[in-house]
Amino acid sequence: MVKIGNHNIGDFPLLLAPMEDVSDPPFRAVCKENGADIMYTEFISAEGLIRDAAKSVQKLDIYDYERPIGIQIFGDKIESMREAAAIAEKASPELIDINYGCPVKKVACKGAGAGILLDLPKMQTMTKEIVERVDLPVTVKTRLGWDENTIKIVEVAKRLQDAGIRALTIHGRTRKQMYKGEADWHFIAEVKNHPDIHIPIFGNGDVDSPEKALEYKNKYGVDGIMIGRGAIGNPWIFNQIKHYFKTGEKLAEPGIEERVQVTKKHLDFSVQWKGERKGIFEMRRHYTNYFRGIPNFKPYRTRLVECDNYSLILDTLDEIALKFQNAYSFAE
Repeated sequence: MVKIGNHNIGDFPLLLAPMEDVSDPPFRAVCKENGADIMYTEFISAEGLIRDAAKSVQKLDIYDYERPIGIQIFGDKIESMREAAAIAEKASPELIDINYGCPVKKVACKGAGAGILLDLPKMQTMTKEIVERVDLPVTVKTRLGWDENTIKIVEVAKRLQDAGIRALTIHGRTRKQMYKGEADWHFIAEVKNHPDIHIPIFGNGDVDSPEKALEYKNKYGVDGIMIGRGAIGNPWIFNQIKHYFKTGEKLAEPGIEERVQVTKKHLDFSVQWKGERKGIFEMRRHYTNYFRGIPNFKPYRTRLVECDNYSLILDTLDEIALKFQNAYSFAE
């Protein structure tokens, strides 16, 4: 049984990655219903929380159905990160997670996210300050290094463990790689198998099928897997992986009716949480992914993306369910 602090999270937990503009409460809802074990918020700016910025504060919204959940924060100033962690703790998550992995220029080049991998002493000090500031377990998500010449992930893991974190997720790419190339899980295994590492180690990067999840579980020995892009438009992946682990058989891909129903749930929650105008607008990025692989779908996608009326979108989704009811072949 894997534990983070006092929380038992299963024999081999599947984690939903914190993804900016993706892993909000509506998306987390459909992933939780489909088997995700631990949820994380989108990453939240420490400075935004301290200034009480509306966008940052809204990201603290969590719901009982999605527990256990971690609130992820990022920033480059130690004092700001300490205070942001304390603010996040008041929202009553199970975990506080620190983002040491974001590769985006406006974050990393300011010394936050993956940028802190260029200053390991500061990383360790910041982490220790956060651990001491809150009563909740603190976890970290990071990358292998800044580039191929600065991969010191075993040292990073040791420093973070010494600072008091309770679990570590490692994305198998450097900051320089961004999301290109293949994730290298050998470095993740090196951390997991190191005799001085005793906290849970979760792997992240490129897991997009049950077969790959089982292969990586067996080959690299991690305590669990975090899934990000593989879940976009495919929240079913968590239950598919669990079924495959248990039976060795693949579940059938969800048909059009199930895809339409999950899309409706996602849309409905989005509208409830953000209001109709913003909820409809922010759902537009998901339609292509939910219906990927359907031939001649472009006209319907265009209608969904261009429509700003909730009822008309539901009508279009119902039409899609009828039009493509025999389309069971979806792209991987």
